[in-house]
Order: sequence, then structure tokens, then C-alpha cells
Amino acid sequence: MRRNKKERQQLLIETIKENPFVTDEELANKFSVSVQTIRLDRLELSIPELRERIKNVAEQTLTDEIRALPLEEVIGEVIDINLDQQAISILDIKKEHVFQRNGIARGHHLFAQANSLAVAVINDELALTAKASILFTRSVKENERVIAKAKVQKTDHLADRSLVEVSSYVGNELVFKGEFEMFRSCQLEKDETR
Repeated sequence: MRRNKKERQQLLIETIKENPFVTDEELANKFSVSVQTIRLDRLELSIPELRERIKNVAEQTLTDEIRALPLEEVIGEVIDINLDQQAISILDIKKEHVFQRNGIARGHHLFAQANSLAVAVINDELALTAKASILFTRSVKENERVIAKAKVQKTDHLADRSLVEVSSYVGNELVFKGEFEMFRSCQLEKDETR
């Protein structure tokens, strides 16, 4: 159903407020208009583009949350984190991430996204990757969005280790899976026992 400009813009504001990570393409499909119309609406309403919205949300909510490395050192945009439990990041695959000859993403970018998210989710000043077991399940292409989800499976405080599982998806399709054994200094627990 086609709406007039005023109705569409009001719904656009509400939709972005509910989900700041919605793309212009998804909005264009939802409102049955062109991507250019959505961009003009956003410009008129002073709504920043997706990358800027992601960055704003991350800066507002996550800067004080991540302890093991600065937010800007995480590969991809962290959009949700609950330390020692789970975290989510988004990486948009661009020209600089792919092989020129076939447009397929270089594996080290997917690994870096997953590994840095595994480090970020650890509630410790020092978190390092001790061991990793990874599996690429399908090639990722230019212009695809990779959503990585990290989950802390277990923590062994005596051995100063945590096991973090990271699964990366394009849409609902699994493209990468990794298990990261993370070294942690466990300073938090040591301080609490003094």
C-alpha cells in the first residue's frame, strides 16, 4: 500500500526508532519506494545513514562496557554486548575486504570479526586468544552483511580460560563458526577474593 509522503516519513521515523540497524534497501521494500526516496526522506528528517546510526548506538551504549580492548579496535560494529555472556557485531563486506578477481571476502576479515568479538565479550582487562578452531561454511561476497554472534560457553577461573563460540551469518545462513579459547587474567575475581 502506497502512502503519502507525510505518512511514510512518520512511519520511517518509527521504524528506525524500533530498529536503528534497518538498511535503506529494507526500508525501500517495506514502503514500496526507491532507495533514493528513502535517502531523501532521511536527509529531510535529519536521520543519519545506517553506518552513522550503528556508530552512535555503539558509542552511547558500549564504550564503557568493553574492557579487554578499545571499541574502535573491534572489527565490525558492536551492536550489543553483555560481558561474559554474549555479544553481536555487524561487518558490511566492501571492496577492500574482497579478492578483486572474484568478489569473495578474504577469510581473515571474517576471522578478525569473530576473534575481536570473542575478546570484547570477556569481562577482563586482559583477554587473549589462546586457541581457535574455525570453520568457513560458505563464501561471503561483496555487499553482503555479516552478523557475528558470540556466546561465552564456559569459564574456568582456576585455569584463567573462557570458551567463546562465535557464529557468523549472512541473513539466516551460517557462513563461519569458531570456538575460541580465551586466556583471561581474571583480575576481577582475584580482586574480589582479597
